[in-house]
Amino acid sequence: MKFKKFKFKKVKSTNNTAIRIIKETKHNSGMVVAETQINGRGQYGRKWISSKGNLFISFFNELNKTKISINAITKINCLLVKKLISSFTSKKIQFKKPNDLLIDKKKISGILQEVIFVRDKKFLITGIGINIENNPIIRNYPATNLQEVTKKRISKLIVENKLKQLFEKNLSKLYKIK
Repeated sequence: MKFKKFKFKKVKSTNNTAIRIIKETKHNSGMVVAETQINGRGQYGRKWISSKGNLFISFFNELNKTKISINAITKINCLLVKKLISSFTSKKIQFKKPNDLLIDKKKISGILQEVIFVRDKKFLITGIGINIENNPIIRNYPATNLQEVTKKRISKLIVENKLKQLFEKNLSKLYKIK
């Protein structure tokens, strides 16, 4: 599965933009990337604080051709993001249910999945935020970023491209799509 890239300077949220693309075009899969989000969304209606220099990306794909449960897909998507982050650090990465990734008990990434129906088709939108250059300061919820963890400068474009490759390779296997 190849994801067509839709790149934006600024969006309200990458998930909202993916929903708009699904509704307004005939694309059945793609990825939305933005430099900044002004109204990023997290789990349970929470706001995702979108600091410049971090990665904000949403993958979308049609789900009609798979019999895999959303819960199983959530676990797989978390494992893919964990695999990506593991390529930059050997530190232990933990899951915080339902879809956060932590290093040293600090949030480094979050995933927001949504299912929508458009034109009698079922679509999954997987929004991923990864703190690369900086992290929000949230009371009672410590966060970190890749550069802080690795003590190295990390290119957002490299992280984006690696994530795209992981999703393309693994979702093709998952959905048995050629």
